[in-house]
Amino acid sequence: MKRVYLFCNAGMSTSLVASKMQEVANQHQLPIEVKAFPDVQLDSVVQEFHPDVILLGPQVRFKFNATREKYEPTGIPVEVINLEDYGNVNGERILKRAIQLIKNKK
Repeated sequence: MKRVYLFCNAGMSTSLVASKMQEVANQHQLPIEVKAFPDVQLDSVVQEFHPDVILLGPQVRFKFNATREKYEPTGIPVEVINLEDYGNVNGERILKRAIQLIKNKK
């Protein structure tokens, strides 16, 4: 089971995106778990669950560099979700990008 975890300010809109992504994964019978969390829980969630990908909501893009510097050396890719895909709640495109990141891991 691959873990794709999304982080944003409060987690409300990102929860909707995560559920759409999970819906797509389930439809295609992909062994992927998608969950959303508030950004203040990022370190504790990563430490406890070791996600395969960290996706940041556009609202917390300012945390991208620090998050990438901290977690990419541990083998966890970090990316900011595309603003248009996020705004349109395009779970399929965001999930495809997450899968690409998993496949391209070092």
